[in-house]
Amino acid sequence: MHKNFTHKVKVYYEDTDAGGIVYYANYLKFLERARTEAINNIGLSNKKIKDNFGALIIVKSCNIQYKKPAQLEDELSIRTFVKDITKTSFTMMQIISRKDEVITEALVHLVFINKLGKPTKIPGLIYENFKPYFCDSIKI
Repeated sequence: MHKNFTHKVKVYYEDTDAGGIVYYANYLKFLERARTEAINNIGLSNKKIKDNFGALIIVKSCNIQYKKPAQLEDELSIRTFVKDITKTSFTMMQIISRKDEVITEALVHLVFINKLGKPTKIPGLIYENFKPYFCDSIKI
C-alpha cells in the first residue's frame, strides 16, 4: 500500500471570486504548494534540488477535473502520491477534498530538467525517498 502525503489549505478571501467560490486557477497554486511540501517532507526542497543536483522540476502537463467548488473559509486536504515514474519524469495524482468529499482531482506530469532545459535522470536520493508514495502499480 502506498502512502499519501497530505497538505492542508484554508480558503481565504483572496482565493475566491466575487461569489465566494475559489477561482479555478487558484487550485493550481494549492496543488503546487502541496507538491512543494511533499518534497520538503522527504528532506529536500526545490532550492536544494537545484543546488545539489543541478536540476529543476517543471510541470509538463496537468489534467484537472473540478467536481465541486470550494468556497470561502473551506478547509481543504490535498492528498498527493506518485502514480507513475520513468527515468526522467513522474506523474503525481493529487486529490483535493473538503471533509470526506472529493472536489478536485489532478494528474500532474513533472519532468526533471538540467540547467540547459533538457530532461535529466531523477537523482537516486529523490527516487528512494519518494518510494513510500509510489502507487502499487508503478513499474520501472
